[in-house]
Amino acid sequence: MRIALVADRSPTVRAHARVPRILQALRERDGLALDAYWIPTPEAVSGLEGFDGIWVLPGSPYASEEGALNAARTARENGIPFLGTCAGFQHAMLEYARAVCGLDVGHAENDPDGDAFLLTPLECSLAGHESLVLLTPGSLAERAIGAPSTVAAYNCSYGLNPAYEAKLAEGGLAITGRAEDGSVRVAEVPGHPFFLGTLFQPELSGDQTRPHPVVSAFAAAVAARASAALSR
Repeated sequence: MRIALVADRSPTVRAHARVPRILQALRERDGLALDAYWIPTPEAVSGLEGFDGIWVLPGSPYASEEGALNAARTARENGIPFLGTCAGFQHAMLEYARAVCGLDVGHAENDPDGDAFLLTPLECSLAGHESLVLLTPGSLAERAIGAPSTVAAYNCSYGLNPAYEAKLAEGGLAITGRAEDGSVRVAEVPGHPFFLGTLFQPELSGDQTRPHPVVSAFAAAVAARASAALSR
């Protein structure tokens, strides 16, 4: 069960430092031994089709926006289980907006001199905060978490520009998690085996001895894909 961990790995990024223990917990508690490969974003511009899962981790601004976008596109177009957290979520939405909805938009963190931004600075930074996320009944996110809401940890300062939410919805992207004020926190691609993006960081949940339900659900989808491939 090979997964690509797409990010510019750094010991100063908390999510990156916690991933090895999370993978160990998946193995010990869920019986899911994932063979993880760290892929720097400049190397993610191609060659991801052979993985059973793709997880785009936090750590923006990425060295290569193109690499992060290609990771999301490869997973979306090839039915590969995908998890995008924090900046991974942001770039998954950016890829969808451009490739599926045909929008000429950018990310304010990557190109502050641009004209139209899908991702803009949050009015109040969520870095270091926890807050309630309300989930859409029956959604992938709600099924993964097993509850209609969750308290989630964040370390981000950018989010979806609400001016583009309707266009994304028209293009088929499902917004399935919101803050209490209605701000977008979770998105998924209906009909895909597993394509989930969260602005919050499940990597920061707990003491890493128990995988966050979103991560466990992603790992289970990776295992299902790998098993199906072996049976063919």
